[in-house]
Amino acid sequence: MSKRDDLIAKYAADLKDKCGINPDMDLLTKVTVGLGPSIYNADSSTVSGSDEKELATVKNNYLIKKLGLADTADLDKAIASVMDTYGQSNRNKYRAVVYYMLCVHFKKSSVY
Repeated sequence: MSKRDDLIAKYAADLKDKCGINPDMDLLTKVTVGLGPSIYNADSSTVSGSDEKELATVKNNYLIKKLGLADTADLDKAIASVMDTYGQSNRNKYRAVVYYMLCVHFKKSSVY
């Protein structure tokens, strides 16, 4: 297995174990591939749920630019909901998992 396949398996395990979600592996793979080399960097591969600047990056770069959503209060609510589902006490929130859950929440799998 490649390093990327190992990471995808780790993300799928997080979705199942920490979030109670049975992931669509095809979509999870596409979301992971879409993140490019950032998944291999320890800092950029995770999202800090308590860092406002980090959450703004998720909102602007992913939800608005990538998924093409309008900048409304729903975006902030969705991000907060995903962070709660993932578990605020969980230190390592993988970016691919957060993006996957947001993609499913907004029913935007067609972007991939």
